[in-house]
Amino acid sequence: MAKVTLKEIAHSYTGYSENSDDYALKKLDLTWRDGGAYALLGPSGCGKTTLLNIISGLLIPTKGQVLFNDQDVTRLPTEQRNIAQIFQFPVIYDTMTVFQNLAFPLKNRGRTKDEIEPRVIELAKMLGLEKDLYTKAQHLTADAKQKISLGRGLIRKSVNAILFDEPLTVIDPQLKWELRSQLKFLHKKFGFTMIYVTHDQTEALTFADEVIVMFEGEIVQIGTPEALFERPEHTFVGYFIGSPGMNIVPCRLEGNQAMIDDHALILDKSYPDISAGAKIEIGIRPEYLRLAPPGGEGLAVNIEKVDDIGRYKIVRVGLNNRKFNVVMTELSGMTGDKASLVFDMNHTNIYVNDHLFAGDRL
Repeated sequence: MAKVTLKEIAHSYTGYSENSDDYALKKLDLTWRDGGAYALLGPSGCGKTTLLNIISGLLIPTKGQVLFNDQDVTRLPTEQRNIAQIFQFPVIYDTMTVFQNLAFPLKNRGRTKDEIEPRVIELAKMLGLEKDLYTKAQHLTADAKQKISLGRGLIRKSVNAILFDEPLTVIDPQLKWELRSQLKFLHKKFGFTMIYVTHDQTEALTFADEVIVMFEGEIVQIGTPEALFERPEHTFVGYFIGSPGMNIVPCRLEGNQAMIDDHALILDKSYPDISAGAKIEIGIRPEYLRLAPPGGEGLAVNIEKVDDIGRYKIVRVGLNNRKFNVVMTELSGMTGDKASLVFDMNHTNIYVNDHLFAGDRL
């Protein structure tokens, strides 16, 4: 296992340029500790697979260095980095049995039969493949083939890092939960450094100890799942994480008041020193809004739609032309389509040019 350090890494597919807009991956510095479980989370095209391929050696970055345990491996080929990479679609040999597929990485490195057999059997049991050990891969389902692919990546105990590039895309939803649990178990058991690329927030938040959120080639926040949910540092993080995502609407600030169009919301902070012309928005998660009977505290809104999810309801309300989602367990005491929208000030955020602005506590 290894500590992985990315030092001033940037990449352009068109070659070196002084224009940052030419870079698919903007300049970044990042360190992953030895034995950590990390997720790179973001939409398609945000640069996460580019970053993973730079770590694995499939791409040489336009700028910067890749270090494994402080050794520069930037220009080393993949086979000399001692990493395992697991891709979106299974990379296996269809004409080999499950046993042969799992054993191949060890056999290819000259391990003896006495070393290989117990390791293969142990991993097959962990992945639920023990009954298919002597079945050819071509006769198995897509999810079983992806299990083999995962096993091939996990079979070596001495790898510097294991890189996962959206490995559960072809897996059905129920099995995804099982495989993520197995990966977490294997991580704790063997202490691999694991880096997991996904656009699925559930996969990222349930797999990783720390999540790196990427947007348009940049890292916009690094944190635990709790920190990303409770305190998004960028509007994209607020929008992308959560279901539904954070409510983000334009506002203007007047002292300790946020003006949403002509509606005044009293804040518990003041926000001086904001540049003239800056884009200002207020953000709050649906879980930290509540509805009260009309005429009470809060802002007067119209209830436009109620989606019953089962254990909670998502209520869509309108404040003139501004829309908010509210998550509530019950709508008891509410009649008609009028209500008051009440903000939890401890979880109400102000964003300036998409970035969280702390403000001064009153």
